[in-house]
Amino acid sequence: MLLTGMAITAASQVSIIPLPVKTTLQKGTFIINKTTTIVFSDEGEQHAAEFFNNYLRQYYGFSLPFGNSASSNFIRLSTRKFIQAPKSTERYTLDVTPHSVTIEGDGYAGTFYGMQSLIQLLPVTKTSSLVIPAVTIDDYPAFSYRGLHLDVGRHFFPVEYIKKYIDYIALHKMNTFHWHLTEDQGWRIEIKKYPELTSTGAWRNGTIIGHYPGKGNDNKKYGGYYTQEAIKEVVDYAAARYINVIPEIEMPGHSSAAIAAYPWLSCFPDEPTKIPASMISEAGKSVKGKLVQETWGVFDDIFCAGNDSVFLFLQEVIDEVLSLFPSRYIHVGGDESPTKNWKRCPKCQQRMKDNNLKDEHALQGYFIQRMEKYINSKGRTLIGWDEILEGGLAPNAIVMSWRGERGGIEAAKQDHDVIMTPGTHVYFDHAQTKIKDSLTFGGFTSLQKTYSYQPIPKVLTAQQAKHVLGAQGNVWTEYMNNTRKIEYMIFPRLTALSEVLWSPKEKRNLITFEKRLQLQVRRYRLWGTNYFKL
Repeated sequence: MLLTGMAITAASQVSIIPLPVKTTLQKGTFIINKTTTIVFSDEGEQHAAEFFNNYLRQYYGFSLPFGNSASSNFIRLSTRKFIQAPKSTERYTLDVTPHSVTIEGDGYAGTFYGMQSLIQLLPVTKTSSLVIPAVTIDDYPAFSYRGLHLDVGRHFFPVEYIKKYIDYIALHKMNTFHWHLTEDQGWRIEIKKYPELTSTGAWRNGTIIGHYPGKGNDNKKYGGYYTQEAIKEVVDYAAARYINVIPEIEMPGHSSAAIAAYPWLSCFPDEPTKIPASMISEAGKSVKGKLVQETWGVFDDIFCAGNDSVFLFLQEVIDEVLSLFPSRYIHVGGDESPTKNWKRCPKCQQRMKDNNLKDEHALQGYFIQRMEKYINSKGRTLIGWDEILEGGLAPNAIVMSWRGERGGIEAAKQDHDVIMTPGTHVYFDHAQTKIKDSLTFGGFTSLQKTYSYQPIPKVLTAQQAKHVLGAQGNVWTEYMNNTRKIEYMIFPRLTALSEVLWSPKEKRNLITFEKRLQLQVRRYRLWGTNYFKL
């Protein structure tokens, strides 16, 4: 009777999110205990083995021995070695029998994702004998780009939490961390050639209180930044989880922090930063020059497009960024760049005349295209928000479509790759209830709305649709000043997005997802993770 009860309990745990392509429940169960051996053959598979062992140690209080071979009671990791590359290195099979577990990936990433499915078969209560159902799974992702973003410019979060955030990405079989590192309110990456970017640009004198326009300023100096050693540590940590880290260095807008550090980057270096009296700190009131912004919004003081020294500065910044991030993709922002200062700047107007640019939108196109040429010369690819379409799209750029899908559709029709991230469905700074339960940016995006998202717009042809690489959830932190709030805002919507990006469209079903989510919520509790209560 005890064994039967254990089997029934285990069978009920085949509740994997994102939903696998094919799952077949078999007879019996397998028990993972302290004598179970993890068998693997090389360093690539060791990443999956160590992730699993760390998970067991953290949530169940024990870990497993490693070995080169075993005849029974083992978890074997195997990665196929192909003469010809597979269609997807993220594909895997998982076979659980009463005697063993075998995970076989078409690449090391696939082996790692098979381990994530194994984790979701584990009980969601702490115990020393982990009973899992016998099951066979064949699985692979629908989209190659499955991302989650984090803005550390408005609010800064320590390295240890960034690692935890990366683990959340990994546990959902997502493969990209978009790290938004520079903003008006703080520059967060050490650049050795320009030390004032962090000594000055990483700190603001205060922060507005409450929702914009705020109820005053808290008058507390705030900031922080990541050293280059810390960034290397994060990048390596992510790589061991088969996650690509894409850095974002904003240009030409959202650059107040850089301009505060080096005023000559502005069209008007001698003009003081404009912060309304009701929003500025007491310390800020005494400063006559440039300031790191203390409030939210879009600001006119942006990088000067007519000054060659600005481009040299950005190229030298990019050089150091490239040395830290092996990512093929480098994000340069390109969004929300007012042209008011460019209209009255003699250098910018001369640049337009010299290059036969009809207006300031074309000047922004020139700015992005010039930076893209440099980034391409280093063997990398530029990503920008959909505003980069407005002045003429840079030749090889990837468009991240946030203002709905129109920018993504237009880019795909121009044969450019696209990452969909519309505010309507995947902005996790939006409220999760119509009646707000906490301070949020605005808007209402329910779990159900996120789950309903289809990354490929119906208006695209089959050939154009191939340019949609995938989608990404965005986490802007104006109103997230602590890690518990981040978790509350991303869960469970991140879980829904993971299924949107991994599982076959025809297999997705909101009703069955919500049933499987009940077990995942219990897993959130096991993790000690904060989440929005459904």
